[in-house]
Amino acid sequence: MGFSSGKGRRGLVSEINVTPMVDVMLVLLIIFMVTAPMMTQGLEVDLPETTARSLVQEDEPIVITLDKEGKITVGKLEVVKALLRQELQKEYTKNKDQPIFLKADKQVPYGLVVSIMSEVKAAGFDKLGMITQQKEETR
Repeated sequence: MGFSSGKGRRGLVSEINVTPMVDVMLVLLIIFMVTAPMMTQGLEVDLPETTARSLVQEDEPIVITLDKEGKITVGKLEVVKALLRQELQKEYTKNKDQPIFLKADKQVPYGLVVSIMSEVKAAGFDKLGMITQQKEETR
């Protein structure tokens, strides 16, 4: 509380105390800053075998092949994992909307596939798909 005049009279100050509101806003800001990155880190993954038909593509996609020995191929060019992001960033500068397909062998460890997917996302590409095999129907 403060004094309203210098004559010795005590009075109430009719001002809004914004300190509690600022405290609440800062707490909310911290909560949103912590939870926002968690909402955007989802990965779109298709199953290795599917009965669905393939989608029609307008653009020629970039195909990243990962064989069971861990060899990485971008199109027809073999690259090491350390240089994968640089190679993808070159492709990104050519066409930002170009889709990328990941074709991984069933024997490849899941962690390696996810690390390749994160490199694709880090290079700037948004359209990432998985190449799967058509499931054979048994009769």
